[in-house]
Amino acid sequence: MASTADGGKSFARRDRLLEIEATVRKWWDETDIFRAESVETPPSPGEKFFGNFPFPYMNGFLHLGHAFSLSKLEFASAYHRLRGANVLLPFAFHCTGMPIKASADKLSREVQKFGNPPVFHNDIEDSINKLELEKKDTENGGNQNLPDKFKGKKSKAVSKSSGEKTQWEILRSYGLSDSDISKFQDPYYWLKFFPPLAVEDLKAFGLGCDWRRTFITTDINPFFDSFVRWQMRKLKKLGKIVKDLRYTIYSPLDGQPCADHDRASGEGVQPQDYTLIKMEVVPPFPPKLRTLEGKKVFLAAATLRPETMYGQTNSWVLPEGKYGAFEINDTDVFILTARAALNLAYQRFSRVPEKPTCLVELSGYDLIGLPLKSPLAFNEIIYSLPMLTILTDKGTGIVTSVPSDSPDDFMALHDLKSKLALRAKFGVKDEWVLPFEVIPIINIPEFGDKSAEKVCQDLKIKSQNDKEKLAEAKRLTYLRGFTEGTMLVGEYAGMKVQEAKNLIRNKLLELNQALMYSEPEKKVMSRSGDECVVALTDQWYITYGEPEWKKKTEECLAGMNLYSDEARHGFEHTLGWLNQWACSRSFGLGTRLPWDEEFLVESLSDSTIYMAYYTISHLLQRGDMYGSDSSSVRPYQMTDEVWDFVFCGGSYPKSSDISSSLLNKMKQEFEYWYPFDLRTSGKDLIQNHLTFCMYNHTAIFPKRHWPRGFRCNGHIMLNSEKMSKSTGSNFRTIRQAIEEFSADATRFSLADAGDGMDDANFVFETANAAILRLTKEISWMQEVLASDSSLRDSPPSTYADRVFANEINIAVKMTESNYNDFMFREALKTGFYDLQAARDEYRFSCGINGMNRELIYWFMDIQTRLITPICPHYGEYVWRELLKKDGFVVKAGWPVAQTPDLTLKKANKYLQDSIISMRKLLQKQVSGSKKGNKNAPSTVENKPEVVFIYVNERYDGWKEECLRILQNKFNAETRRFAPDGEILEALKETEIGQDGNFRQIQKLCMPFLRFKKDEAVVVGPHALDLKLPFGEMEVLQENLEVIKRQLGVDRVEVLSIADPLAVVKAGSYVSLLHQTPPSPGNPTAIFLAS
Repeated sequence: MASTADGGKSFARRDRLLEIEATVRKWWDETDIFRAESVETPPSPGEKFFGNFPFPYMNGFLHLGHAFSLSKLEFASAYHRLRGANVLLPFAFHCTGMPIKASADKLSREVQKFGNPPVFHNDIEDSINKLELEKKDTENGGNQNLPDKFKGKKSKAVSKSSGEKTQWEILRSYGLSDSDISKFQDPYYWLKFFPPLAVEDLKAFGLGCDWRRTFITTDINPFFDSFVRWQMRKLKKLGKIVKDLRYTIYSPLDGQPCADHDRASGEGVQPQDYTLIKMEVVPPFPPKLRTLEGKKVFLAAATLRPETMYGQTNSWVLPEGKYGAFEINDTDVFILTARAALNLAYQRFSRVPEKPTCLVELSGYDLIGLPLKSPLAFNEIIYSLPMLTILTDKGTGIVTSVPSDSPDDFMALHDLKSKLALRAKFGVKDEWVLPFEVIPIINIPEFGDKSAEKVCQDLKIKSQNDKEKLAEAKRLTYLRGFTEGTMLVGEYAGMKVQEAKNLIRNKLLELNQALMYSEPEKKVMSRSGDECVVALTDQWYITYGEPEWKKKTEECLAGMNLYSDEARHGFEHTLGWLNQWACSRSFGLGTRLPWDEEFLVESLSDSTIYMAYYTISHLLQRGDMYGSDSSSVRPYQMTDEVWDFVFCGGSYPKSSDISSSLLNKMKQEFEYWYPFDLRTSGKDLIQNHLTFCMYNHTAIFPKRHWPRGFRCNGHIMLNSEKMSKSTGSNFRTIRQAIEEFSADATRFSLADAGDGMDDANFVFETANAAILRLTKEISWMQEVLASDSSLRDSPPSTYADRVFANEINIAVKMTESNYNDFMFREALKTGFYDLQAARDEYRFSCGINGMNRELIYWFMDIQTRLITPICPHYGEYVWRELLKKDGFVVKAGWPVAQTPDLTLKKANKYLQDSIISMRKLLQKQVSGSKKGNKNAPSTVENKPEVVFIYVNERYDGWKEECLRILQNKFNAETRRFAPDGEILEALKETEIGQDGNFRQIQKLCMPFLRFKKDEAVVVGPHALDLKLPFGEMEVLQENLEVIKRQLGVDRVEVLSIADPLAVVKAGSYVSLLHQTPPSPGNPTAIFLAS
């Protein structure tokens, strides 16, 4: 941005763009330019383009994370609209699920606790539940800040806190008054407040959306509610929804399963199943456990390896760990961590369901030395011993010890046996440790029957504290033990471990010596602020993973364009593990399950086929996003028969009282637009929403209506740092970005940010540079148009004209290819940066003769069209106000271009590279550089006025022989050469190779051979040609004036090295021709004073 005299920034250029954008949006609104209508005739390939974007969650303002993913769809849609396709880009808003309800409930708790308006205390973060999201920057619809002018001031208490905000403070930061904030205790008020503001922001962004089709979810919209109910009934009728008892991630505070979009952190985390080994404490009990006499008391150890229980030598506890004795039923008591007890309570293992009862609080020290009887153990009695590396946030805090197969167990037992001081420190008696030896239970090839002992010795592990080596030891043995190990003991001796594992686990369960136990793989926090558990719930599930259904979905995936191998691998991986999905919830916002209205459809299950709803939403809702306009159709009229007729080829619903013309129009809209061509999304939705989308489409729709393409991207960073509200300045809403940079400069920087699956980078400098570039380009065009008389009138004829026209043709073709491939950063390069560079070069090359009018007007037309998908307001303004064109540039048609002349492009590159090389040589000569041959004539003191350019257009002599050999020994398809020995043999057979000392010949030829081989591998077989595909002398001769201007000399002569008379002209400088002889593509310049 330009600076003012007092050192401040001038925003005039940015403000100019904002003015242009406001003007252009009025033009668009007046003609409803983005309105999309179907026609009766089915579209031919490429005639229509239907793209969509996962509707964002409406618990806050849209931010640049949304804008980045959305920009991929917007740029693609704008390109297809420009080229003449009938484009549908709709947009809707997601309100289903817990986030809004959680925020509203949080606000209510704050009002109840601190008053209305609340008066917070300094210890606020300890007084209320922490509800802020841990992934605020990447989740759709996170609460965001408005631009600075809307911000409220933080209270002193919150400013001093760790950065966590109360819900009241979050809403106050939006510039809301206290009286307005109180309204947000009603979750439905959020639905009225945020979606209209999101529409405003997206219109300001320039989104080419048909806003008649917008809607919100939940039962507040009766039409969408009817659509979801139909979808659920259809899935149930197809057998895709069942009621089942299974483990699921669960929020105790919400009292319901917690799916990915209900989570503040832990998206994608699944239940981890363990076998819980019941290790019975042998009476008499120590004093700390006396209150438990009369009950069966067990240390409960969670294991993933029940097959190893034969080799137990002890159990492990964390001395400093906090444990409890929890009632499981009337007779059994489990000693474990409170966290594990809570999980068990939700898995129906607690005397009081869902409420673990702790009879005695214990520490790990209280458990050391307890005698135990453990299932399958060959040792009749084992003891509980201390281990310092136990994690109490995983498993139960109780660990079984099998030193034959666990490197950790082996080293911990070894330490206790060998270190008297360690035993004394924890009060461990010798008889609890010393008698117990390693028991061989599994044989692993290469590791034998005591794999842990062997690998610890091989890696020279000294103690249980050598964590890195122990991790490597586990890596080496655990997988091998499962896949290649053979049982040596027990009922299944001789059986492979992977076959025996489940049999042994089932036996333990049947004998009531173990339980099935599950917990989250990693920590999961709900949006309501509590840590989730795994619960055994009896509820409704969608049967993802069912073999036949999975097969159809894999077929769908195989036929889709994903634009990235990484994305395809992500979908394949997800299809490999995805299983039954809990589709119902007890609380939150949404649609009721039609056959079991106690439950709501969860937020990832009502958002799988709504793309179909877009095709008819405008006919049902008549542009009202809440579906409150029923003048066309009443919601109750949308029966299952009607939905089936419109979407699934069902028979005409004769019982319907909807007019036949409207029914047929709805069917026409769906049949015309479906299937959708593209859905853009962040890559985090591969593991749930996007895969669910494929599953549901294959279940409900015929194959011809399956999705055609997904394009996934990474997250967006701001200035190479993670985007987050917590840093304040490193977070931007869409509204803030537009106010700071303008819409088109924001879009420009989003296009420049990156196109792959890796995280992209929105750079503020790029956005500011875009402001400068766009406004300067407008000024340049205004100047050119004002001085039209200075342009050449004659038809394009000069070398510079031909080159410039060729560069325009290249830009059109390459940019078209980049837009087709959704490579928008490359489209920006070829359609704007490269084209501007070509224009600047052309302007200089024309010199005093001036630029050609026809070419410059063509350039302005082409550049405007090529940049329009990315910067549509700029493009529209230039099109109408400067170029005085009819219609709208957004629908102007893709420009027609001739086939690029690649030889001409190479010739011009040769010219420009040669000029650069000569200019560098001249600068050295003028500055008196002493590099080079000391015997060369001394440089002149005066600036050179004459340059001789010597050209050798063809390789000859030994170089020609070398190139012919390489041509014969090169595979153009693989870009590989025959072995060097074969090339040298061929060289020996040549006339040069047989003439004289071959070692000398080899010494002469090898550097050239190596250089040309490397070049051919990079650029292909053309590197081995004897001459360039154009006449070098002709190119240089045609551009003498350009060379003179670029070098600042009075005279230029182009000479052939093959002409003896030309060589004589070099005079005393002829030695330079011997030192650096010209070769094809590399002329030699000699500068003279006169």
